[in-house]
Amino acid sequence: METGARAYHDRTKHSPKSVREGGHGLDFDNKPTPYKAYTDLLAVPLAERIRPPQQPALSAITESTPNGRLPADDATRDGRLDRETVTALCYYAAGITKEIDLRDRSKLFRAAATTGALYHVDLYVVCGDLDGSATGEAASDLAAGVYHFDPRTLSLDVLREGDYRGTLAAASEYDAVADAPVSFVATSTWWRNAWKYGDRTFRHAFWDSGTTLANLLAVAHALDYRAEVVTGFADRPVADLLGVDPGREAPLEIVPIGSGDAAHASADLDLEPIDPKTEPLSPNEKRFPLIHEAWSAGTIEDGADADSWRTDGPAGPIGTRNSGDGDRIALEPVDNETASSRPLHETIGRRGSCREYDRDPISFRKLSTVLDRAVRGVPMDARREEDPPLSFVDPYLLVNGVEGLESGSYRYHPAAGELERLRAGEFRREASHLALDQRLGGDAAVCIYFMTDLEGRAEQRSADSRAAKPRGVVDALGERGYRVAQLEAALTAGRLYLATYAHRTLGGTGLTFYDDLVSDFFAPRAAGQTPMFLYTIGRPA
Repeated sequence: METGARAYHDRTKHSPKSVREGGHGLDFDNKPTPYKAYTDLLAVPLAERIRPPQQPALSAITESTPNGRLPADDATRDGRLDRETVTALCYYAAGITKEIDLRDRSKLFRAAATTGALYHVDLYVVCGDLDGSATGEAASDLAAGVYHFDPRTLSLDVLREGDYRGTLAAASEYDAVADAPVSFVATSTWWRNAWKYGDRTFRHAFWDSGTTLANLLAVAHALDYRAEVVTGFADRPVADLLGVDPGREAPLEIVPIGSGDAAHASADLDLEPIDPKTEPLSPNEKRFPLIHEAWSAGTIEDGADADSWRTDGPAGPIGTRNSGDGDRIALEPVDNETASSRPLHETIGRRGSCREYDRDPISFRKLSTVLDRAVRGVPMDARREEDPPLSFVDPYLLVNGVEGLESGSYRYHPAAGELERLRAGEFRREASHLALDQRLGGDAAVCIYFMTDLEGRAEQRSADSRAAKPRGVVDALGERGYRVAQLEAALTAGRLYLATYAHRTLGGTGLTFYDDLVSDFFAPRAAGQTPMFLYTIGRPA
């Protein structure tokens, strides 16, 4: 049977028929725990005080430097990292931020949204010695090592002692990783999500790591550290470094934080294997071969291949469509002086996943501000400085409740700050149907679909052209391009969450969808494109 991104995507599409015929009851007696618990590792407590990032959320998510990279001579940012900084980064990206009583039990919620509140994404910390000299407190010290973040205890499980940053540098051959005092690695433990969602978990791995890393980037930038997401690296050496089995838990992204220390550039290529024991996730953990096949199809063997993958891709738009000739409506975002000043830490604490909208319209100014601040492109290694704000996905809007904006379907052009009208009319019934027949889709003021072209359209050039230019993400970036498109959509949606909840009267949530019906709805404008992520925004009931 064919494997690879295109085949995986097709086999995991939702349709009214597949949902109707594929339903299965959930075995709550076999539900996996949402935590990874080691049985015999030393744990290092993080700082008792969590430093809240005070920068306004709308500012923290607005990345003003190309691809998140600062000029080499910019000394105004990147202060010394310490245990307190690592605490804030861990807590506001993946920590437990609230406890809500639900009937006869309480439920713990994390900092970032995740499918089904199953929390299958874990964060690992790889760092050199952090001496805490910026604060002068020995308690701020953190020894070089490889750690796993445990949100239950706000502590770090010690996997390896010593400086292993060179292993990440060799696996990625990327300067930001080589220079970073601290790098985070995000992983997905497949079963923790597949218990409910089955084979679609490979999609959710990037959805949920994307929203988590959107928080991580925002906190890093609010604390004045460089940060970006690295998607190109040799997978198995990183898995070996963390002591994880990719058939069960696999590395997804690396996020280098800060800069200025390149002394660790050489790697120990002969890593001593580790196999730390963990508590069972559930009585009967199941495996899903299709997930592992999809992951394996996009793996990279070594750092040299990672560098080639990153730098040898074709220039120009990948997965996206050129501008159309529909009427244009300019956004009307508020300026920085009058924008919401809700601090990032309060926004993360307030963030939820709205479970009910009323149908009162939201203002065009607020929608404009959310789009303007959140959809500016995300700092990823796969992007080039000359690329448009979104390099691999196009945002399409289904508008049903915005004051001053005619209801209908639109394509958003972030570089121009304009909406292109595709069709006029109220589509609440269609919005609900496309969103897996969930009422939330129809009640939302706006549904935002991020769509990409996987296969590509071979466009003819002039008669003397030597080759047609690939436009699909898999054509241009290989099987790993599928991960990149999913991730760019999810990182942008994560920023949309933060921009939404920076406003007192707005709420938002991500929803699932009928893949091909969404493509058909936005056709012919989105011909050949397929949805990666759906984010909805409106007034919470």
